[in-house]
Amino acid sequence: MDRVINTTSAVCSVFAGVLTCYVGLKVYKKRQVKKKALKKREDSRRALQDVQRYVATDDPLTASKRQEILSLTLPQLSQQLRDGQLSAVQVLQAFQEKATLENDKLNCLTEPVPDALARAEVLDAGGDKVGLLHGVPVSIKDNVNIKGMATTMGVTKHLDIPADEDAVIVQVLKKQGAVPFVKTNVPQTLLSMACSNPVFGETLNPVDPTRSPGGSSGGEGALIRSGGSVLGVGSDIAGSARIPAHFCGIHGFKPTAYRISPKGFKSSSPGQQGVVSAPGLLARDVDSLALGMKALLVPDMFQLDPLVVPIPFRQEVGQSLYYEDKKPMRIGYFPTLQSCPPTPSMGRAVILAKEALEKAGHTLIVFDPPDQMYAIMDLTFRLISADGGKTFYTEWLKDEIIDDRIKSQVSLMTMPYYLRKIMGFLLRPIWPRVSRNLSHRLLGSIYELWQRLVEREEYIQKFLADWREKELDVLLCPAFAIPACKPQHAGRIISAASYTALFNLLNFPAGVVPVTTVTEEDDRLLDDWRGYGNDLIDRLFKQTTRGAVGLPVAVQCVALPWQEEKCLRLMKEVETVCPV
Repeated sequence: MDRVINTTSAVCSVFAGVLTCYVGLKVYKKRQVKKKALKKREDSRRALQDVQRYVATDDPLTASKRQEILSLTLPQLSQQLRDGQLSAVQVLQAFQEKATLENDKLNCLTEPVPDALARAEVLDAGGDKVGLLHGVPVSIKDNVNIKGMATTMGVTKHLDIPADEDAVIVQVLKKQGAVPFVKTNVPQTLLSMACSNPVFGETLNPVDPTRSPGGSSGGEGALIRSGGSVLGVGSDIAGSARIPAHFCGIHGFKPTAYRISPKGFKSSSPGQQGVVSAPGLLARDVDSLALGMKALLVPDMFQLDPLVVPIPFRQEVGQSLYYEDKKPMRIGYFPTLQSCPPTPSMGRAVILAKEALEKAGHTLIVFDPPDQMYAIMDLTFRLISADGGKTFYTEWLKDEIIDDRIKSQVSLMTMPYYLRKIMGFLLRPIWPRVSRNLSHRLLGSIYELWQRLVEREEYIQKFLADWREKELDVLLCPAFAIPACKPQHAGRIISAASYTALFNLLNFPAGVVPVTTVTEEDDRLLDDWRGYGNDLIDRLFKQTTRGAVGLPVAVQCVALPWQEEKCLRLMKEVETVCPV
């Protein structure tokens, strides 16, 4: 008996020792990860401060000239650079100063691009000014490769892995004379509407620092709204370029996938095909977006990535889809999705734009997207989470510090199916929409994935049939379900992205334009607003929307695939008839 007791005691001691070592090792690794993240953050801040000190000036004339430069639109700026009225170095330093000063308040930057000044000097010395973006500083989202710089996605495991080459879009921008000058902040793994990560910290909204700037291109949205950049490169899956534009009150655009090359963009869910990602652009006005598209859709893009459809930007008169067309359009519109009703200000914005467009001579036709709940719940969100969150967790978050802003979202995406089923069953009598969102079956086999992709194609054809029946040119709808949310709510209001994610599912070009702001009346109407049925999602919407008076409100403009010029034309019409 004593021998058995001794053996058991020894086994327990060994087990306790192993467990202690395991826990100790885990704690040590976490501390090392945190230490690495903080070191990178400090290195980044020092580099940005060095740039700020270098470009600082006490000369009133220089300061005045810089203010003048910062006030120019992209077309105006590019024209003055090509005409020789401004030098590339002069413009670069104006934006470097502004961007780094705004970063002190908003934390929207990750790093300066080291060779920006050298590139601007070469452009000034070269003589030839042939590129459409000659000398224009351009900001680049963190997940876009720039040679020699780390593409971090807000995790430490990629901090020491510099990119081997520029993303294709960066290469084309450089061939057009642009100067990439800063990289901008993103949420950890990109899949969030709050812009925060353990490496670079949290980005604030320049309109209201208590609100999120959106995600995942939140750093771009904040920087451009604050005047620190005139053109930004982002990416868009489920609204990653359009949502920050809406939250910050600027313009954001997502083209059809492979109209612009995605080569050199990192994703947290590579291989996911059902909800299509695309590069995106952000700017202060529609003409700037159009010029950015025109600069990118050139032979250099088509040669560097043969997968891109070689369609140049159609702007001039005589082309059927040209951007500057003046003919009245047949515009479909819907102010709400039945599966996710928007808060009062968002629906009001669509009606405001609709009435203004009618006064301008366009024909507006009611358009209800078919099978809305099915499209959003059963197709879009199910396809995005088809792998049960394994890819983004295993590839990006394993052994990392998970940012507080995405913890609830990570828990939901990685929740075991049996637990989802139990929770869905319990919630069904009270909140059927929440139940459906929770309890959908994960795609457990390649066969099930293929079947779901077939259903997606069938849905696209049904949507197109309804579009053709109405004889629409373009479509107008809400940009999002709510104004800019509070960052602590971002992980629990994913369904608010139904309005943007729908057009990733369809792979239609889409862009957002600010048309108004939240009013006192909008805030008061929240008292009686019940949304889908005053369920948990609706209550979160109300909670995060309270006190949003003054925040920007955008509408979304949509066109058929490969008709980006038509989409931009509608955006321009909205911008003209609904000035803010």
